[in-house]
Amino acid sequence: MNIEEIREYCLQKKGVTESFPFDETTLVFKVMNKMFCLLGLDDMRVSLKNDPDKNIELRAHYPAIYGGYHLNKQHWNTIELDGSVPSKLLAEMIDDSYDLIVASLTKKLKEELKNL
Repeated sequence: MNIEEIREYCLQKKGVTESFPFDETTLVFKVMNKMFCLLGLDDMRVSLKNDPDKNIELRAHYPAIYGGYHLNKQHWNTIELDGSVPSKLLAEMIDDSYDLIVASLTKKLKEELKNL
């Protein structure tokens, strides 16, 4: 997946918005105002949340996946978009990140998301 494919994939998810809250080169995707994906437009990296145990496994199998850059390294991975991580896996990781954030939403926000 390239940057534009990741952007399109994230935006198709329910309740997702995009913005540049940090700088003009880090595109952030949020669901119900909570981050689930950070996309580095200048350095070809994406950061995604995942289960800590799964993070260890992914980092062991793929050199392009490592602890989240400027993020909690236990819960976040940064992935170099160098083509070494299969697109299918990257899509699954985006799904997992989105699902983790949705699961952490309050009951009220989950209901708002459901009604969008």
